Parts: sequence; C-alpha cells; structure tokens
Amino acid sequence: MSDADMNKTSDPEEVRKEFWESLADSPFVMLALDNDRKHSIPMRAQLDKDANSAIWFYTSRDNRLAKGGPAMMQFVAKGHDLFACVSGNLTEETREEIIDKHWNKAAESWYEQGRQDPSLLMLRMDLGDAEIWEADPGVVGIFKMMTGITMKGDEMGDHAKVAL
Repeated sequence: MSDADMNKTSDPEEVRKEFWESLADSPFVMLALDNDRKHSIPMRAQLDKDANSAIWFYTSRDNRLAKGGPAMMQFVAKGHDLFACVSGNLTEETREEIIDKHWNKAAESWYEQGRQDPSLLMLRMDLGDAEIWEADPGVVGIFKMMTGITMKGDEMGDHAKVAL
C-alpha cells in the first residue's frame, strides 16, 4: 500500500454529495439554536433536491426552535458511516407553496387540524457550512483497530469542511 493510500485526502464535492444522499436516505437530525442553552431536539428534515442550501422542518409555534435564529444541526447516517455538523439560520417559512409542497401524511399526523392547524409552523434552515466525516477506516485502519495499534485521525476516513 502506498503512502497516498494510507493518507487519503478529502474531495469536498464527493463528501458533500455523500452527505446529501445519506440525509435523503434518513432525514432525521438533531437541531438546536446556537444562542439557547437547551439541548438539541430530534427533527425530520424536509428536503428539496432543487433547493439551494436550505432544509425545512415542520414544528409547532410553541416549540423552543420557533423563535428561529442561528442554529446547529447534527446528523448521523443510518450505517454510522457518515457524521455531520451543519451551521445555519432558522427562519419562519411563510411561502404557502413551499409549505404545501412538503406537506405529507407524516407531517399531518402531528397536527389535529391538519394543514390548517393554527399551531403549524414551518421553519427554513438556510445552510451555512458543515464539517462532515466519513467513517471508512480502510485496510490499514481496520488492521490497527483489530491489533490495538494507535490510529491517526486520517486513517478513519475522510473529513471535509464544506459550504452548503
């Protein structure tokens, strides 16, 4: 194995692509406001392949995220092979066409009056940047983990800081 194989470099575009694919496969995240000392809460992301750097969330007007502002979102892929921490800003989505576009039976189940429920609130997270880690240790990393040899951070997989 060459030194190049042992010290993988991250391709930010490939890591970004894998992030979006993993999030689409399992759109559940933990979300918190930056200026709030409260814990993150689980949310289901509403994704739009045509959107430019935005994710939406249905919530209620009494949810602690409702006030919006700078936020941080954490994501772990189903297979625990990709991890991400994403910064952004939460604001109320007021465009009816967007609220209707993402409305579905899963969202409806949370609101007594369905789409017309007065507590319904849709938040848009305008995405800033992200740190994304891919957990793919490769042959050398697996050998080191199995034998107890000290690992280096870059032997566990790719890591990229990307703009979303």
